[in-house]
Amino acid sequence: MNTTERRISTTVLVIGTGGSGLRAAIELAEQGVDVLALGKRPRMDTHTSLAAGGINAALGTMDAEDSWQQHAADTIKESYFLANPHTAEIVAKGAAQGIADLERYGTAFAREDDGRISQRFFGAHTYRRTAFAGDYTGLEIQRSLVNRATQLDIPILDSVYATRILTRDGAVFGAYGFDLTDGTPYLIHADAVILAAGGHNRIWRRTSSRRDENTGDSFRLAVEAGARLRDPELVQFHPSGILEPENAAGTLISEAARGEGGILRNALGERFMQNYDPERMELSTRDRVALAAYTEIKEGRGTEKGGVWLDVSHLPRETIMTRLPRVYQTMLELQMLDITAEPIEIAPTAHYSMGGVWVRPEDHSTEVDGLYAIGEASSGLHGANRLGGNSLIELLVFGRIVGQAAAAYSAGLEAQNRSHDAEAEARAEVADLLAADGHENVRALQRAVRNTMTEHAGVVRDEQGLTAGLRELDEIEVRTKEVGIHPDIAGFQDLAHAFDLKASLIAARATLEAARERRETRGCHNRSDYPDLDPALQVNLVWSPRTGVVREAIPEVPDELATLIQTQEVSTEGKLVE
Repeated sequence: MNTTERRISTTVLVIGTGGSGLRAAIELAEQGVDVLALGKRPRMDTHTSLAAGGINAALGTMDAEDSWQQHAADTIKESYFLANPHTAEIVAKGAAQGIADLERYGTAFAREDDGRISQRFFGAHTYRRTAFAGDYTGLEIQRSLVNRATQLDIPILDSVYATRILTRDGAVFGAYGFDLTDGTPYLIHADAVILAAGGHNRIWRRTSSRRDENTGDSFRLAVEAGARLRDPELVQFHPSGILEPENAAGTLISEAARGEGGILRNALGERFMQNYDPERMELSTRDRVALAAYTEIKEGRGTEKGGVWLDVSHLPRETIMTRLPRVYQTMLELQMLDITAEPIEIAPTAHYSMGGVWVRPEDHSTEVDGLYAIGEASSGLHGANRLGGNSLIELLVFGRIVGQAAAAYSAGLEAQNRSHDAEAEARAEVADLLAADGHENVRALQRAVRNTMTEHAGVVRDEQGLTAGLRELDEIEVRTKEVGIHPDIAGFQDLAHAFDLKASLIAARATLEAARERRETRGCHNRSDYPDLDPALQVNLVWSPRTGVVREAIPEVPDELATLIQTQEVSTEGKLVE
């Protein structure tokens, strides 16, 4: 282990090297501001690179009637009125600029014969406004951002794990961390910190995230710095995650498989969506399809392994190879399954954190001075159901805005006040874990958290289960005091997993407590003991370990958007409603 602490100073520190973190870093570098980005996985392999479907903007290339107002209205309506209208307006208004930025960075969008950016229907959008690059849209965007960051010589340390955001008197002055390979401690001083380290859906057993991403890192770093979380209970379960192999359980089968005409059947061979949404069938919204599949499995009509069948084998081979190449390739690699001939066994999978760190709509600042959150780490746009394609555009819009805000904040500082005590605490936290030689295994405890969340806070929840989940969490927290950490020749992953576990415990507690408080069924949040929507709960639930759960009013929807929400009844024929 290298025990010599590296000390670095930068103007703005970005934690997370996915789409939102890189977009913010690019904005800062283009303005001539010193920026450093940290990541715990290789920059080309961040979670953004997994996004398949597309990115939304009311460009009007296919439907000239589309407008930013309609995009915002669709977003608010599909959020079950839990989205902040100002946030929705900022994203919808800034979306075209976000696409223009990507074009400037060289993103190869699919185009029509005349050169227009092609746009397709995607979940519950009134018009065609989803731009795409095959079913590899996120990977193409990530490539473009990495290339632009390279051109700008942005320093990216993608093997440094951030363990703590350093604060003094309610303002940030940097962060602490360590190198995953050789354990080198890092002390980084910065005027502002941008949190872009993803959500918390890895704390369920079946999830579309890879093994060590989206463990709630952003939530822990923010909460320990003094920020709060908003709507952590609102987690989108994607209807179609694979069941096998075990190490890839939950890997997504793109929504496009249903959009192109895929059919869902239970173990009895019945096309069950006709019992849940006879008009839209497989083209129903994500939350409805996930609930339908969950219900079929729960009531005993699922497969032996606890899934349902998604079948695209009736589609022309050419359609599958051109429109679903990634699905075809993934299933061949993971299961030696040829989807042109056989159905895919799937079940609902934890997919996206719609809640996150509490931020202000205009600049995504938190209540900690100099701390910002963007992307899946933040909250305010998606409410209780995210429109497909909105997550990618959110990264571009708020990456730009937050880059500018952090630069302005730094420029306005007269001094950067540091705290030796805060630095010493961060050092001690790492040292104490490295010295831990208890009998508990970190991986086993992570699995225990995932089992608890899957059992008690999955697609359908109730009071009894959520309360039992909190009791189990208490027991797991006691066991964490006895962990043993053993760095080895392969690196310091074991230490990283211990911090991931800390993050998962905070994220799980916030989720369970907020889910218990939301005694209603709304969007992705299904309470079997409260099956109806409660108008009194059209509020955000804001959580911190200091205050527990408090209710926060949501601003009124502006008249021009409210009118569009009320008057627009559009046919869903041929659309994938997500």
